[in-house]
Amino acid sequence: MISAIPTVGDLMLQQLTCELQYNPHAILGLHQTGNKKVIRLYRPGAPVLFLEIRGQMVQAKRTHEAGLFEYEVDAALTYQDYRIYHASGILAHDPYAFLPTFSDVDQYLFSKGVHYELHRKMGARLSTQQGIHGVVFTVWAPAAQSVALVADFNHFDGRVNPMRSLGGSGVWELFVPGLKAGEKYKFEIRSQTGELRIKADPYALSSELRPSTASVVADIDAFTWSDGAWMERRKQATLNRPINIYEVHLGSWKKRYTNGEAGFINYRELAHELSRYCTDMGFTHVELLPIAEHPLDESWGYQVTGFLAVTSRFGTPVDFQYFVNHLHSHGIGVIVDWVPGHFPTDDFSLARFDGTCLYEHEDPRQGIHPHWSTNIFNFGRNEVTSFLIASALIWLDAYHVDGLRVDAVASMLYLDYGRNEGEWIPNCYGGKENLEAIEFLKHTNSVTHDRFPGILTIAEESTSFAGVSHPLEHNGLGFDLKWNMGWMNDTLRYFRADPYFRCYHHNDLTFGLLYAFTEKFVLVLSHDEVVHGKNSLLAKMPGDYWQKFANLRLLYSYMLCMSGKKLFFMGGEIGMWNEWNVNAEVEWDLLKFPIHSGLQAMCRELNHLYLKEKCLWENDFSYTGFEWIDFRDERNSVISFKRKGMSGKDGDLVCVLNFTPAYHPEYVIPLHNIRQVEEIFNSDEERFGGSGKAYRDTKIIQDAAGHPTGVQLHLPPLACAIYRVQYR
Repeated sequence: MISAIPTVGDLMLQQLTCELQYNPHAILGLHQTGNKKVIRLYRPGAPVLFLEIRGQMVQAKRTHEAGLFEYEVDAALTYQDYRIYHASGILAHDPYAFLPTFSDVDQYLFSKGVHYELHRKMGARLSTQQGIHGVVFTVWAPAAQSVALVADFNHFDGRVNPMRSLGGSGVWELFVPGLKAGEKYKFEIRSQTGELRIKADPYALSSELRPSTASVVADIDAFTWSDGAWMERRKQATLNRPINIYEVHLGSWKKRYTNGEAGFINYRELAHELSRYCTDMGFTHVELLPIAEHPLDESWGYQVTGFLAVTSRFGTPVDFQYFVNHLHSHGIGVIVDWVPGHFPTDDFSLARFDGTCLYEHEDPRQGIHPHWSTNIFNFGRNEVTSFLIASALIWLDAYHVDGLRVDAVASMLYLDYGRNEGEWIPNCYGGKENLEAIEFLKHTNSVTHDRFPGILTIAEESTSFAGVSHPLEHNGLGFDLKWNMGWMNDTLRYFRADPYFRCYHHNDLTFGLLYAFTEKFVLVLSHDEVVHGKNSLLAKMPGDYWQKFANLRLLYSYMLCMSGKKLFFMGGEIGMWNEWNVNAEVEWDLLKFPIHSGLQAMCRELNHLYLKEKCLWENDFSYTGFEWIDFRDERNSVISFKRKGMSGKDGDLVCVLNFTPAYHPEYVIPLHNIRQVEEIFNSDEERFGGSGKAYRDTKIIQDAAGHPTGVQLHLPPLACAIYRVQYR
């Protein structure tokens, strides 16, 4: 005997109560039944339920003990005519009375990896649907049996608000009227094996302060920008400009102390302090270690769990927008570190998101990073590409940042990175290059530069992979700049050597010029060089107390003189003795000592000299901007070279560097056809902590016919001198 089918089928009701419903909107909400309509509501455990119809409170009829309620209305009633109570008491329109918000076009573009507005579509976004204000929630979980929204408004009860599956795209969606910014939420995902996983939103714009992990609805359109002039100028920006980057970890640059306890400073206060400092010190940009959300302070931000969320440690998304806007108003660009190569295994985040390896590879030979024990993104999956590009675009779009420094590019480019033989899977051609990651990087660089002209993308890439900063049309990866890790390693190895033995390491100073113009390089003295037992830059320097500071002044001068843009990690400019500590602040108290304040004064003067002198930056990436004068004086460990501008109208700058403590009062360098030499900088001045042997007088040497053949200099110990040269 076949029983009659009820209004709500037994199977559908069973699915609903077991939280296995793919389409709750087919049951819940406003539905036609004959000549009338019925409102169906689901409140598990509720004995009674009230709703408002055309301004009148009415009680719904409980039709099933599981918590299903109904109220019959006339056929003319629409979704606008009634409101329901959320579990939190908010009176709002019915979430199950609305059409899907993520269109077929959205789903198609997402599945193809080319949805360039995804950062404004996926996740939790304030929205107006059918004239009603609320929040749209969307999440990608193709292998899930069911997905439910859990949040403040439903007391994080996964039974109350099941989400609707949009079919083959794997996207689940729900519009909840009445919700506002500040709502905390997660997604409850039931896997194919029946396991429940409570996940933060991969596309969240904000999160709770760690150690809490809920996502938070945020309004990224509330801020009023005033940097229009900056943004217009940026569109015309080229690389023939000074770029002197101050690398900063916001949590440890400065601290706020309350009752002796160190705490974080808000983005707004940091904006004022950093803009003043960078303007005073002559930096053109700040580069922020990752400020995407991350659970562990000690990861420095590189273990990201919220790829579109500004970390709540320092305030809200609007606070960060204020930060960027304020720095722009003071002529300072903002670059953020972006980490698309890997993600941590935290259970609340991306790992096995829907019970499967959704964002990562299943095979650990592809999916687990051997150095960091993190998951590696599956760059061959279009939806993952869509997600990562969205995480790049949001920084450029919603936050007006001026560049992305892409972390650990080498680990993305090579399938065998950090692995032994047999621990990796070759590409389809049998090679070690990660072809999918290479295509992803090209794709990202193409999209970001097309949509935001004038921004910078910078690769932290430590190998000799060809064409990292070459244009896409020349088969390059399309980055604007590449960190020069080779220069950094060679230089620091040289400086660690006792000056007496530096003559045997002269090649470390000169070798980098063999490849200096094969890429568009940034010379870096970054955070990576002052952690994990490597010592601070000052502590790396050999010699006695005075020589350590002299070496450090020489190191900084050498970097500013060489071809390439510059990056300098915070704290180095004051000569910190200790390694960088993420839980402390820069040791600003050192500035009460003259030797430290002198070092800072030298950095300030050198930076401003760099900004002023075109020869030091407008021709960085061509061999025509650099010319050796003498690189063969190994015995004295002295090098000299010219930095040359494009026009030649202002003459050249001549840089002479003495890498030993020996004083050379009559040192001669060969220079021809010159009529005037003027010293414009010397790192050995007493006000910097130098020896005071920095004499500014020079003597032009002539041959028997009266033709200039060289310049005789007073070359101080462990020092750099810069001269402006005019020719006949």
